[in-house]
Amino acid sequence: MSKLKILVINGPNLNMLGIREPDIYGKMTYPKLCEFIKEKADEAGIETCFFQSNHEGAIIDEIHSAYQKFDGIVINPGAFTHYSYAILDALKSVDIPTAEIHISDVDSREEFRKISVIRPACCVCIYGRGYQGYVDAVYELTEKISIK
Repeated sequence: MSKLKILVINGPNLNMLGIREPDIYGKMTYPKLCEFIKEKADEAGIETCFFQSNHEGAIIDEIHSAYQKFDGIVINPGAFTHYSYAILDALKSVDIPTAEIHISDVDSREEFRKISVIRPACCVCIYGRGYQGYVDAVYELTEKISIK
């Protein structure tokens, strides 16, 4: 059996991890976060690829290009979470099992952060677990794919 392939997508401002509001988002940089996820996924025999963009269209293009190449998608859409029906439609169009991830506990923050228009396309949703949430999302998504 070949390795499962998971695409990890990060949206706007996540490239600023370690700089952007470290009291909320932590001090780990984006490259270090990718290394952390890759290391944990490798230990479980899961292949990961990473993509980050501050541009909605680029994220949509990446989702489209994942079709028939990836077994799952882990996405932190950043602020697009709250209003990007275009990303929702892209996820629905490729029909790849998807996990929505947020570093902070969105339910304990501003009201607008509690709304996700992306969630209907996701079979896993994890928030408030910090960087470990990404690893948890990869593992939980892998379980769902394996059961499928």
